[in-house]
Amino acid sequence: MSRSAAISSALLFATGCIGTAPPASQFPSASAALDRMHATYACSRGITGESKLDYLGDEGRIRASILFAAVRPESVRVDVYSSFGATLSTFTSDGANFGLSDTKEKKFYYGPARQCAVARFLGIPVPPQALVQLLAGEAPVLVHAASDAQISWQSGAYELKIRGQNQAIETISLLPSPGDWSKPWADQRVRVLGVQVEQQGIELYRAEFLDHQSVATAAPRVDPDGLEPPVPPSGPPCSAEVPQHIRFTVPSSGRDVELAHKELHHNPPLHVGMFSQSPSSALRSVAIECSE
Repeated sequence: MSRSAAISSALLFATGCIGTAPPASQFPSASAALDRMHATYACSRGITGESKLDYLGDEGRIRASILFAAVRPESVRVDVYSSFGATLSTFTSDGANFGLSDTKEKKFYYGPARQCAVARFLGIPVPPQALVQLLAGEAPVLVHAASDAQISWQSGAYELKIRGQNQAIETISLLPSPGDWSKPWADQRVRVLGVQVEQQGIELYRAEFLDHQSVATAAPRVDPDGLEPPVPPSGPPCSAEVPQHIRFTVPSSGRDVELAHKELHHNPPLHVGMFSQSPSSALRSVAIECSE
């Protein structure tokens, strides 16, 4: 079985592992389910980790290791490094501007932090704010009126259909966490299993989340020389579950991006300049302007 087929099979298994019948205490509305999703991740201000990247696109197949940090509302840093520990590229976005240092091409790309920038350099057509949520296993939600969101039980999981602006439709698949299955719906934590967004009948992207596990809060960052005081975590203690495997599919471009996490922590310590870059004299600066 191919890796992609294995992931799809695992997703189908995950949606049916509790059983085909819904829990006794069901979410009364899509809004209630979304509220429980947000509450599940309320303790997490951000996520940091080390992962294996498997990218398939026009450039061919790329396998590498990454270190990443994604902090709410829209700060992202992704460092791609080789098996020898050499940094190949660094992507940063502080919500206003992005930068990409590409040591292979010897170029530094920069410009406004827009969805098209994330799509161009990370392969996923989402704005930085949505990317932060997806990396933590939470579904970004289209802006919508309450009447434009419906919930139903389909094939062993809740399915939320949300109609947004400009003929956009989002489908979110989720389940209560196994330990909360018998609790009243207002006390249930949830696992997001998948997110699909389409616009004007064209699928923009699909995200699949597998192997949810509880993740601990990051430890304080300690100066090895003892010259600076320890930097505490950026948020409260948190043990929210995070998927250990994420797959992003972009049908329009044929891109397939898979992340297999090796280590994750909530609420990483932060430092000034973590989500921004200055061009190196060894790299040629290239301004990128793109429209959404």
